[in-house]
Amino acid sequence: MDSGKLNGSTRRGLRLVLAAGLGIFSAVGTMAARPASKDGASRPWMNKSLSPDERADLVLKEMTLDEKIELMHGQGMPGWSRPMPKTYLGNSGAGFIMGNKRLGIPQVEMSDAAYGVRMSAQNGRYSTALPANIAAAASWDPEAACDYGALIGRELRAQGYNMTLGGGVNLTREPRNGRTFEYQGEDPLLAGTLVGNRIKCEQAQHVIGDIKHYVMNDQENGRDEVDVIIGKRAMQETDMLAFHIGIGIGNPGAVMCSYNSINGDYACQNKYNLTDVLKTDWQFKGFVVSDWGGTHSTVKASAAGLDNEQPMDDFYGEKLKRAVQAGKVPMAQLDDHVHRILRSQFEDGLFDYPTQKSVVDVEGGLATARRIAEQSIVLLKNEDGLLPLDRATVHSIAVIGPHADTGMISGGGSAQVDPPGQPAAPWQSKVWFPTSPLKAVCAADPAAKVAFDSGADPASAAALARQSDVAIVFAYQWMSEGTDLPGLSLPENQDSLIEQVAAANPKTIVVLETGTAVTMPWVDKVGGVMEAWYAGSKGADAVANILFGNVNPSAKLPMTFPRSEADLPHPELVKPPGGGEDAGAKVKPEDAKPIFSVHYDEGLKVGYKWYDAENKPVLFPFGYGLSYTSYEYSGLKVTPGKEVTVSFTVKNAGARAGAEVAEVYVSLPAAAGEPPKRLAGWSKVQLKAGESKEVSLTINPRELSIFEESSNGWKQLPGHYTFMVGGSSNDLPLKQEFNLP
Repeated sequence: MDSGKLNGSTRRGLRLVLAAGLGIFSAVGTMAARPASKDGASRPWMNKSLSPDERADLVLKEMTLDEKIELMHGQGMPGWSRPMPKTYLGNSGAGFIMGNKRLGIPQVEMSDAAYGVRMSAQNGRYSTALPANIAAAASWDPEAACDYGALIGRELRAQGYNMTLGGGVNLTREPRNGRTFEYQGEDPLLAGTLVGNRIKCEQAQHVIGDIKHYVMNDQENGRDEVDVIIGKRAMQETDMLAFHIGIGIGNPGAVMCSYNSINGDYACQNKYNLTDVLKTDWQFKGFVVSDWGGTHSTVKASAAGLDNEQPMDDFYGEKLKRAVQAGKVPMAQLDDHVHRILRSQFEDGLFDYPTQKSVVDVEGGLATARRIAEQSIVLLKNEDGLLPLDRATVHSIAVIGPHADTGMISGGGSAQVDPPGQPAAPWQSKVWFPTSPLKAVCAADPAAKVAFDSGADPASAAALARQSDVAIVFAYQWMSEGTDLPGLSLPENQDSLIEQVAAANPKTIVVLETGTAVTMPWVDKVGGVMEAWYAGSKGADAVANILFGNVNPSAKLPMTFPRSEADLPHPELVKPPGGGEDAGAKVKPEDAKPIFSVHYDEGLKVGYKWYDAENKPVLFPFGYGLSYTSYEYSGLKVTPGKEVTVSFTVKNAGARAGAEVAEVYVSLPAAAGEPPKRLAGWSKVQLKAGESKEVSLTINPRELSIFEESSNGWKQLPGHYTFMVGGSSNDLPLKQEFNLP
C-alpha cells in the first residue's frame, strides 16, 4: 500500500482501484431495507450463469442508500487516523470494505502485497518474500510474472484476504524514486505486459487484482503535494501506456489512483484520467479506489470517477449521503460506483469462492522465489570468463560485505514483507532476510576455504581478499516508500571498500543488492558484476547457483544504468518547499491545491529513449545482460500487413544451454517526432548448446503509432520504418528498413 502510520510510527499508503461495469444503472436508493433470504429465489444474483454485470445489477436493485454508501468507503485500519466503530471487524490488513449480511455481499479484505503479503508478523502469519518487482521484470518472462502473481494470490487467501494492493507499474522516469523496486522498469511495453500477467494469474486465485499508482506518481518527495506537469501525448505514450497494456492483459478488478496532482487536478479527482481515459477510452469496467488518504473531495471526486475511498469515510461517508440527497451527486452516478465494486466482486470470485484461512505452502513458495530470483539476476560484467567459478581451481573464497554472513536486504515501506522468526519491523527500517550469502557459498563449494569479513574495516577486507583465490563483495542500496534516494551511489563507503578489495585481488566479483540503478566508479577494476536486486526469501541460494554455474544467467536489465546522476533528465531531485520528503497522506480540505510542481519536459524520452535521443553514453543499457554462453542472430525478415510480422533466427553458439531474451525495436518516420527507437516486442528463447530456433513476433500496430492529441487516438504515420533485432537496446545487429503507406 502506500502512506500512513501504523501503531503511531508505520507510514503507509495504498493505491487502489477496483473494476466493475461502465454502464449507468439507476436504483431507488432510499427504499427501506427488504429481507433477503439465502435461497436462490431471493438471491438470484447467485446464479453463476449470469454475467458479472447482470449479477451486480440484481444486487444493486435491492440496496438502500445507506447500503450503497457503505460499499463506497473503508472502515479504517489499525493505527490510521481516528478510530472507526467497525475497524475491529476487519482482518488486520490495510483496510476493508464492509460486507452486507442481508444481501450476502462478502467483505473485501485488502492487504499490501507488492512482493509478498504484508503485516504477517503482527498477525501471527507467514508470507513468502519474492524477488522485488524490478527484479522479476529483469526476467522478461510473462510466465514467471504469472507464477509471481499466483503465489501471492494463494497466500493472500490463506491469510484471509481477497484483494491485493500490489500491481505497481509506474515507469522508472526517476531512478531515485524510493519505490522503483516495486515497479517494472522504464519501458511501457515490458512493464505493462509483465504486470498484466501478474494480475491475471493473481486474480485466478479469486482475489481482486489491483494496478497502481494511476498515474505519474514517479517520485516520493512531496508525493501528496506535487503537481506533475506533462502533455497528454507524452503521458499517453509513457506512464499511461504501461497501465493501458497491463489493464488489457490482466483485467484488474481495481485501479488505484495516486496521491499526486496531474496538470492541476489531484489524481483521485482527475476527470481526464479517471473517466475520459480509463473508463471511457479504455472501457475499464472495474472500480477506482483511492490511495490511502488520497481522496480530497466528495462531489468533484465522484463526478471525476472515484468509486471507493480508503481507508476512511471522510468524503464518501455522511458527506456523500448528504450530497446524494441534495441532488449534487446523481443517483445514476452513485449506482455506477456501486455497480463497479459489485461487478469486480462477482468477476473475481468473491461471492462464489469465500476465503478460507489455511497454512501456506512454505516449501512451494520458497522454490518459486528461488526460481524467479535465478531468472532475475543480471550478469553485468564477466572479465576473462571469471564466472562461473570453477570448483576445481578455486580453493579459497573471501565473502565480504555488511550482513553477508546472515542475510540480504529487502525493500521497505508498505511493500515490506516480514522475515520468518522476526517481529514486525518499524516503518522505514532496514530489514535483512535470513538468506545468508556466506552459507550459500559454503554449501555450493564445500571443499573450498570460505572466510567472511564485514568490510567495516576496508583494510581487513582487502587483506582477506589478497590471500583468497576469489573475493565476492555483497554491496547494497536500501530503498523505501516515503523517501527518495539522495543519489545513485552506494551508501556507507561501499565504493571505497570495493576499490580496496579489487586493488588487493582483481578477481573480485561484486554482487549488488539494490532496487534501482547504481553508479560504479570501480567497474573497470573488478572481474565481475552481478545485479541481484532485492532477491527475496531464497536470494542467497539463487546467487550461489549463478556464481557456480548451476544456473546459466538469462536476465536482462529492465532499466538503464546511467554513468552518473548528471546524465539524468533531472539531475537534481525536485523537492517540496523546505526540502522535505513525504509529508504523509492527509485529509485535505476540498479546495486544497498542490504546493509545488515537477515539469516532465523530457516528455516521451523516458529511460533508454532519453539516452538515445540525447546521445548520452550509459554504464549498462536497457535490455542488457550477459550469459555463460553466446548467441548469434541472423535471417531477419519483416512482413508488412495489417499486423507486421518480424521473424529471425537465434543460435546458441556456445557450449551450454541457455535462454536468450531476443529484443525487437522499431524507429518511426522522422515526422513522428519520436525518440530514436522503441521496444516493439521480445521473446525469451530456450536453446540447447548449438541449437538454432526461428522466432516470429507479431507487432501490435500501437507500437508503430503515435498518440495524436487532436483526434484523441493512436495514429500510424506513412513513411520510413526501421526494425532492429538483437540482445540489448545497444546491441542490435539485424536491421531492415521499409516503407508503410
